[in-house]
Amino acid sequence: MDYRTFGKTGLKVSALGFGCGNVGGLMVRGAPAERERAVARAVELGINYFDTAPSYGDGLSERHLGQALKAVKAPVYVGTKFRLDPGPPGNVADAIAGSLDASLWRLGLEELDLLQLHNRIVLERRDSDVGLRMLLDAVVPALDKLRQQGKIRFYGITALGETEALHRVIDAGVLDTAQVCYNLLNPSAGVEVPAGFPAQDFRGLLRRTKAQGMGVIAIRVAAAGALSGSPARHPIAAPKVEPIASGPDYASDVRRAQMLGALVREGHVESLVEASLRLAVGTDGISTVLLGYSSLEHLEYAAACVAKGPLSRPALDRLAALWRQLPGAAAAS
Repeated sequence: MDYRTFGKTGLKVSALGFGCGNVGGLMVRGAPAERERAVARAVELGINYFDTAPSYGDGLSERHLGQALKAVKAPVYVGTKFRLDPGPPGNVADAIAGSLDASLWRLGLEELDLLQLHNRIVLERRDSDVGLRMLLDAVVPALDKLRQQGKIRFYGITALGETEALHRVIDAGVLDTAQVCYNLLNPSAGVEVPAGFPAQDFRGLLRRTKAQGMGVIAIRVAAAGALSGSPARHPIAAPKVEPIASGPDYASDVRRAQMLGALVREGHVESLVEASLRLAVGTDGISTVLLGYSSLEHLEYAAACVAKGPLSRPALDRLAALWRQLPGAAAAS
């Protein structure tokens, strides 16, 4: 397993991480023996970063991860998140501290390696989205206080929301980490995409995180399963998922994934999931690539893909050509 410096945190994290989310579902709906077996195997493979959140299974993911790590007894890094409720801001510091305490209890930990804001980030606060000023003036000071208290080591954001707001909060230089959406259906955080590309344009977000020395966790690398090229879902996986920063619905993402299938047919990769994993692994500025699993076989396959290293130059060139042919991009180019 390749290990990379996690930005200015100085931690060394595995190139492949272990996502404990609801989409893959193993750490939410999997049987106890399967969960423990997968965590133990991940540690054997060299994976040392595990990501969860209170919203994954209404706390089940955190609870189950804590149980598995206690059984495995392995020194790993754990990241979780907090989400601020919509409505009047209230006491942000108390809300974050309360969420953290509940997460620590479920995980069975006294200190957390990484705590991240889970809300979307926008210029002006609305509904459940967190506004830029609220983030900088209330959320960051609250997180810094928790670090001073020894409850967390580092803090960051899930970099979703309005692109301009994300750029501005990253440029502020006050965060340690960012979770960045990055896959074959939306590589715009690291690759310049054609005009009209059918996904949110993050406009080179990774250049900004790198400039600030931030650790970056690539998320949605398999586009919640759409890059399998099939609408079928694993029995353990979430039966329905909403795309993030890509198509209008899951079926659209599956169709767009199928349009990239020439990469497989021409022998560049074994699957589009492999291609997306290797694209992320080979992208400058990404510290660890997070994938959610539905089975031990998924974990083994992801580790094997990452072990192959970055995509070849011919594969990258072919991918760039395929991106230009996606609906919308072709019409605008």
